[in-house]
Amino acid sequence: MEVPVTNPLTGILNTPYLSRVRRNHGLEHATLTILSRSYPGNRLTGHSDSAGFWLIGNVPSEAVQSAVQEALARLRAGERNLAVHPNCGTSFVTSGILSALAAFIAFFGVGRRFRDRLERLPLAAALSVVALILANPLGMALQREVTTSGVPGSLVVVRIESRQRGRWMSHRVITRG
Repeated sequence: MEVPVTNPLTGILNTPYLSRVRRNHGLEHATLTILSRSYPGNRLTGHSDSAGFWLIGNVPSEAVQSAVQEALARLRAGERNLAVHPNCGTSFVTSGILSALAAFIAFFGVGRRFRDRLERLPLAAALSVVALILANPLGMALQREVTTSGVPGSLVVVRIESRQRGRWMSHRVITRG
């Protein structure tokens, strides 16, 4: 008999505040994925919170509205993979932490002499590369299990506010549920 694996953080992650942030984060990723297919090469970024999310990028407000609605519908239809994005900050932080840890391990116990440190540099580089290779799937798993949710539940879009900020358009997507 196979025992199901459960996330030990489930209780914390399902508190109302964190659940909202995770669901908004998933909707943000899904929206960015849809927009990036319609506007290839356009720089887009996002940031989620409990009230919704921000999208920064030069895309028309109508395109954001359409992409948000499509993203929400596709998530509701079961496309949970849209909530995980390769350029998420979670993945970047995972890469940075693992790479720093690898370098720390490589230099652990080295004396104060520059020559001793220089001799360990190839080891530090090799361990950092291994860490970066491992970081990609780990960062994606952390998104899937911790920082995002591909299940929007009762999440609804209340409104989208767009405004020009210097050279960039900012779009504030406000949600509830």
